[in-house]
Amino acid sequence: MGRLDGKVAIVTGAGSGIGKASALLFAREGARVVCADRNGSEKATAAEIGADAVAVQVDVAVGEQVANLVDTAVRTFGKLDVLFNNAGISGPSGLIHELDEEILDQLLAVNIKGVFFGIKYAVPRMLENGGGSIINTASNAGMVGWKGKAGYSAAKGGVVLLTKSAALDYAKSGIRVNAICPGMTWTGMAEAQAPAPPQDIKVPNPMARFGRPSELAAAALFLASDESSYMTGVAMPVDGGYVAR
Repeated sequence: MGRLDGKVAIVTGAGSGIGKASALLFAREGARVVCADRNGSEKATAAEIGADAVAVQVDVAVGEQVANLVDTAVRTFGKLDVLFNNAGISGPSGLIHELDEEILDQLLAVNIKGVFFGIKYAVPRMLENGGGSIINTASNAGMVGWKGKAGYSAAKGGVVLLTKSAALDYAKSGIRVNAICPGMTWTGMAEAQAPAPPQDIKVPNPMARFGRPSELAAAALFLASDESSYMTGVAMPVDGGYVAR
């Protein structure tokens, strides 16, 4: 039996990286999966899964689109058990006085409002089921801060505290809300900014390497499954020991 047998899950940012790895893993563990992304890449992920998946193109920063995403999940598969609010953007590096207001607005809209909208529209559907699991992708940058990434760090720090507050709001309703906090992970965003292949880059964590999307997906699977049934409000670092230094 799979660890998510009988469950219906939404994964945002499912077209690549952590989101794609998670959508595929959730499906292998028995879930029916709604694969969501904003650029059409979600279709390939859903096609790879097959009949137990559907693709929805969505910009998570737009509330109406997130509401439609949740409605599509319920309309297609009958319910909603798991929401993985994974979609996010990192933005350019730079000092605070160099950060354009437009970039800051984008960081907050996708990384915080996107998570807020996911929770807002998923909770009523989960209450109909008597509970569910919500997982948010924050970052270790939201736990300790990163030099040159003030806007991103602020946005992901907001995700951490939004997670904790939502966990308190719904703890007695059977809805668990947790976050994973990735460190440097070899995804499309990292690859686009990398000057060299991953094995040649010195990574500033105790393990001295990048994380793999599959390792983050495994953490999300644990939080999605009933194995974590006594956990809520947790911000789980999955970062090679970065925040433990």
